[in-house]
Amino acid sequence: MNKLVVTGKRKTAIAKATIEDGKGKVTFNKKPIAFLSDLQQLEISEPLIISHNILGDLKFDISVNVKGGGIACQVEAGRLAVARAILKFTKNKDLESAFLSYDRHMVVADTRRKETCKPGDSKARSMRQTSFR
Repeated sequence: MNKLVVTGKRKTAIAKATIEDGKGKVTFNKKPIAFLSDLQQLEISEPLIISHNILGDLKFDISVNVKGGGIACQVEAGRLAVARAILKFTKNKDLESAFLSYDRHMVVADTRRKETCKPGDSKARSMRQTSFR
C-alpha cells in the first residue's frame, strides 16, 4: 500500500495532502469537498479532472489538511498540494505537462508575500506626511 504526504503553500496557508490507494475519495479538512462552495469545489477538483482525462479512473484517495490563512488561500494551497501529490504518486510526465499548460501554479508555488512595514511609517509603501510651513 503506497502512501505519500505532499505539501503546498499560498501566503500563510500550508496544506498537507496525503494520497494513498483507494476509490477516488477526496476530503478537505476531514470533510468531503461537497461542503465547500461551488467555486471552491471547482478549484480543488481541477487537478482531479485533468488527471482523470489523462489517466482514466482515479485509483487513489486524497485527504487535505490546511492550517493558516483565509479560505481562498487554503483552497489554493490545497489545490497545489493535490496536484503535486497526484504527480508524485503517478510519476507521469504527460500529466505534469498538462498541469503546466493549464495553469503553472498547479505545480509551482506562488512565492509572493506581504511586504513588511517600514520603521516610522504606517504602511509598506506610504511615507510619513510632512508639512512645510
